[in-house]
Amino acid sequence: QVQLVESGGGLVQAWGSLRLSCAASRTIASMYAWGWYRQAPGKQREWVATITNGGRLNSADSVKGRFTITRDNAKNTVYLQMNSLTPEDTAVYYCNVQDLLLLVIAWGQGIQVAASS
Repeated sequence: QVQLVESGGGLVQAWGSLRLSCAASRTIASMYAWGWYRQAPGKQREWVATITNGGRLNSADSVKGRFTITRDNAKNTVYLQMNSLTPEDTAVYYCNVQDLLLLVIAWGQGIQVAASS
């Protein structure tokens, strides 16, 4: 089993920045990709961004140009740099790791991000 721990959330003013971290307790062979998701109050969880072991990146249209996902293999950690935050980005953010079939191996506990207008 692998455990994921998120950090770096908080409250910022609109157009501010935050960087989220997601650290894995260990590496397992089946880990293929890392993802960030978010869930706003009263809404379904939505995908934000993904990075694969090979460095392939993808992100939702709503965050393109503002959010960047990166990975530090040595630290077994993935990051989400969030710039130009707006109140619409307010949500609980979750990270996960996926296998080659993009099935989720583990989820983090979630961390609150809020941007005030």
